[in-house]
Amino acid sequence: MSDVHFERIALIGIGLIGSSIARDVKQLGLAKHVVVSTRSEETLRRAEELELGTEYTVSAADAVKDADLVIVSVPVGASEVVAKQIAGSLKPGVIVTDVGSTKASVIAQMAPHMPDNVHFIPGHPLAGTEKSGPDAGFAGLFRDRWCIFTPLPDTDADALDRLKAFWMALGSRVDDMDPQHHDKVLAIVSHLPHIIAYNIVGTADDLETVTESEVIKYSASGFRDFTRLAASDPTMWRDICLHNKDAILEMLARFSEDLAYLQRAIRWGEGDKLFELFTRTRAVRRSIIQAGQDVDAPDFGRHSLDTKK
Repeated sequence: MSDVHFERIALIGIGLIGSSIARDVKQLGLAKHVVVSTRSEETLRRAEELELGTEYTVSAADAVKDADLVIVSVPVGASEVVAKQIAGSLKPGVIVTDVGSTKASVIAQMAPHMPDNVHFIPGHPLAGTEKSGPDAGFAGLFRDRWCIFTPLPDTDADALDRLKAFWMALGSRVDDMDPQHHDKVLAIVSHLPHIIAYNIVGTADDLETVTESEVIKYSASGFRDFTRLAASDPTMWRDICLHNKDAILEMLARFSEDLAYLQRAIRWGEGDKLFELFTRTRAVRRSIIQAGQDVDAPDFGRHSLDTKK
């Protein structure tokens, strides 16, 4: 059991990320009280059945009363609504953070509503699966994964250190980043791959009538990998696209240029260019494995990492 990091934690949103945090906090003893809040009574009942917290409420304002740490785990488009709901109930000195995949937008939505006497520290754990809802979470989701913080210029250093220590207790590696830089980095390493996956799977679905269901029947490993990404929560990814629009469009333009280069190489039979590209990209995969962000296994690394621990 770890030392208690916070007396009282409020989890606003209890999907994959929120429920995984709840499981780790309970397993590791990182808080004495965990208040779970979500606007859906059905989801809240399921969270209670799973014993993810010690208290449960559909009122975000009630959930954050007397909390020492508030973690907002909602689609990024709902960030401002939540900020308005909780602002008047936050006690002085509380740390408020989030887990959203876009940071400039979340800051713009939440910061204007945060009282001066609370510590608002935007964050983003780079961990997840294609599953959603309270049943999707599991202990250990954040182990050996990065959690990036985009602190504001006036962020209290001690509060930031406390928050980092909490995420490190969950097993995360931590780092700081400028919000705009974070959004550009995530556009290429996360957002663009998901958009491409949604597009490819959508194209395959359109072809189903032409191929008489053979696309699904004979799915090879490459297509199966794309379907895993394309199975991610539609609400979350709609909001990410809308709230990181500029960075995503920039990366889509660059991708389109590189795709045109590949198209020309294939059209003109330029095998040397194809071989150079495929060799370079294989090296990237090997670098990711060497960095400990995945293992060379068909289960995307999670079970194999668990076995190694």
